[in-house]
Amino acid sequence: MRIAVVGSGAMGCVFGGHLSEASHEVTLIDVWTDHVKALNEHGLYLTGVSGERTIEVKAVTDPSDLPVQDLVIVFVKSAYTESAVRDASNLIGPNTTVLTLQNGLGNAQAIGSIVGADKVVAGVTSHGATMLGPGQVKHAGCGETVIGPLTGKLTSEIMALADAFTESGLETRAVDSAESLIWSKLLVNVGINALTAILRIKNGELTKHDEAKELLAMAVEEGVQVAAAKDVELIHEDPVENCLQVAELTGANISSMYQDVRAKRPTEIDVINGAIVAEGKKLGIATPTNFVLTKLIKVIEQLY
Repeated sequence: MRIAVVGSGAMGCVFGGHLSEASHEVTLIDVWTDHVKALNEHGLYLTGVSGERTIEVKAVTDPSDLPVQDLVIVFVKSAYTESAVRDASNLIGPNTTVLTLQNGLGNAQAIGSIVGADKVVAGVTSHGATMLGPGQVKHAGCGETVIGPLTGKLTSEIMALADAFTESGLETRAVDSAESLIWSKLLVNVGINALTAILRIKNGELTKHDEAKELLAMAVEEGVQVAAAKDVELIHEDPVENCLQVAELTGANISSMYQDVRAKRPTEIDVINGAIVAEGKKLGIATPTNFVLTKLIKVIEQLY
């Protein structure tokens, strides 16, 4: 396949690197000039759970000269989704699939409003990654990736895409609908991301303190109430326990929001805990824990 990764930070490099190793024609796209230069001159240095090696890759800052792709994977931060997809619109032809594995609510719909919802495949991934420097990424944790159509039914093309990812070392499963995936992953992020960023701790530390576990549970339970009111069928029978298990399994990971805070970058709080607050307000459901977590992250951003 001819594949473009729009937003080739840590997670984009993990996926792009694995797909490159499987002989797909991959181009990594990112606005960080030093990173793109390092990737082209020295290759992608990948270390961590999938092993230490250097992968030869192609990277660009400007996608305008690239041809139409078979697959475009969107990994940019949610605030840049629409602008990044518009900038890469020349890559998207009649038969192009656009896959989002981004955190939070609304990304798939935003992409669909630009390229057409029928082209969009959305999903979630349990992989974790951290930038070590330009061209250098730590693959901090691995797990299953699950994808499904934004609209319509599961197709043979989506199942073939899942198979291609699995053959590349990225275990992937295709399901009938993306909505339950997105909400189920959202509740994991709701419990972990803001708390780790506020407390400045790795994921696993959340499970070692009763007060942190209680806050995690309160935030997730509010999200469960909102999801139920929206008739969203969640994947896990006990979303709080699932969130705690994910925190423990990814214990050494630095969450994406904590990485953003450390780097003094804007966070994705508005599409994670903030999304629970916004959806709860529409439905008349109180979400005080997520409200406070959202406001605390907003203050931290103002203190950069």
